[in-house]
Amino acid sequence: MREPDFEIDGWCLEDGEAYHAEAPDTFWIPERHRRQGLEAGDLAKLIFRISVDNADENVSVERMWVLVRERTPDGYLGVLDNEPSAIAENDEFWLGTELPFSAKHVIDIEERDAKTIALAIAEPRTRWSG
Repeated sequence: MREPDFEIDGWCLEDGEAYHAEAPDTFWIPERHRRQGLEAGDLAKLIFRISVDNADENVSVERMWVLVRERTPDGYLGVLDNEPSAIAENDEFWLGTELPFSAKHVIDIEERDAKTIALAIAEPRTRWSG
């Protein structure tokens, strides 16, 4: 399963491990074993780079939560649990959109509870087609 691509999808995920490597004292991320051990219902915060139609800037960077739905051979499949502030609501990338990600993208974690576990089994608004 391919990762989101900025040129193809209009958005992509930033590598949180790279940010941490550049500034380990100021850019904290959870330990690798926690980022690799996510389960359905856990929330993972990721950094998104989004193409925007703006005369001043054509890229917006947002930190948003993704609800883990399942593990995959390459990492995880989750659904966006935020509404991007840099773009208008749309049918391709919005709250409930399914997307793949891996441990390298995770910059924070919120552990699952009964509510998020139930949400993880719900049908996503838009399935990942990549």
